[in-house]
Amino acid sequence: MDYIPTTPEQRDHMLRTIGVDSVEELFADIPETLRLKRRLDLPQGMTEAELLRHMRELAGKNRHLDELVCFAGGGAYDHIVPAAVRTVISRSEFYTSYTPYQAEITQGVLQTIFEYQTLICQLTGMDVANASLYDGASAAAEGMIITCAHTGRSRVLVAETCHPEYRQVVETYLRHQGIAVDTVPAREGVIDLEALDERLENDVAGLLVQHPNFFGHLEPVREAGETVHAAGGLFVVSVDPISLGLLAPPGSYGADVAVGEGQSLGNHLSFGGPYLGFLAVREELVRRIPGRIVGETVDAQGRRGYVLTLQTREQHIRRERATSNICTNQALNALAASAYLALIGKEGLQEVARLSFQKAHYLASRLEESSKVRRPWQQPYFKEFVIETDLPATELQSRLVQEGFVAGPAFSQVGLAPETALIVCATEARTKREIDRFVEAVTHATGR
Repeated sequence: MDYIPTTPEQRDHMLRTIGVDSVEELFADIPETLRLKRRLDLPQGMTEAELLRHMRELAGKNRHLDELVCFAGGGAYDHIVPAAVRTVISRSEFYTSYTPYQAEITQGVLQTIFEYQTLICQLTGMDVANASLYDGASAAAEGMIITCAHTGRSRVLVAETCHPEYRQVVETYLRHQGIAVDTVPAREGVIDLEALDERLENDVAGLLVQHPNFFGHLEPVREAGETVHAAGGLFVVSVDPISLGLLAPPGSYGADVAVGEGQSLGNHLSFGGPYLGFLAVREELVRRIPGRIVGETVDAQGRRGYVLTLQTREQHIRRERATSNICTNQALNALAASAYLALIGKEGLQEVARLSFQKAHYLASRLEESSKVRRPWQQPYFKEFVIETDLPATELQSRLVQEGFVAGPAFSQVGLAPETALIVCATEARTKREIDRFVEAVTHATGR
């Protein structure tokens, strides 16, 4: 039986109210040739119990990290998430809240966003952070838009070593704003500084570099920043926030804008999302920030309170002055990031980064013992790196899944060559036994 949300009487009442006699008359302006003159070709409806059973069967087709051990990288990572994080973000006042426009009734939500902004500034060494963005890719694109708005220039440079999907998003965002995007080629798995210098002209607004980059390598960020600054452009760095437990923060080496993917801060992999992007800038760029910023103030009685200090979107200001069409933030994911950082603290973040570094290097040393596995580049890296074998990487992935492991992405899955290249990653969540078993599985898979 069809489910109809309105009764015939209600439908007739609505038709009379708008002055038509029938549904056919309501849609009379739609040409006959465009009308579907049959019922939708849909399967027979299910009862509630049947539907639940069907959904469980569909979900059962997924392989997940309760049964597979994760050695995948490329922007989404299997870090340990303390149970308290889930407890905090599952509270109904956070889980069901919609928007903090009415500051007088959303003080708790506004405070959590303010704390998040503060933590991101401390983490990145920057002056101001916004309330979060959709993901790392959109944050990178928004960062490049800031460079154009501030300099008045119409060309940006993006390192070839940035995540291929981030580069695609940047190009999509900027192409429709009349901004040219040029790629700075790589040399031995890092940005080619000579090629960067050749591409810098007085029309370049900014440079985007990922550090560690998509291949896991550490970039010469200080030199790259000095080069683009000398040409009058701004320096945008996309960082792995966990790496900042060991590596210098962007603010210390001259970054004008720091962006990144915040998934690894207390957010589970969740089959690919939702995640959060973070964005922080030097103070002089605060008016160029997309989205919104929460600020701290006092009320008429001198009590501390929180408000939306800055909202640079066209719903609140004139369209021509809006910095972006970003209209919200990933508040719940940002709350998870705040809870995670508050729980583990500065020393905890350093320990997570140190363990990830050590375990990744142990994994690399074990893999290199096999004559079937090779690393194409010998660059310093943090927690992930590229390997090549004689197999197509997607075939190696399939064989590893059969052994209970997930790795990747393969270069071919993100539009790169060669097809034999695969990214592998080890975080603090991996045990020595898991790493040793993974190496055995790779050796077995490549030795068939």
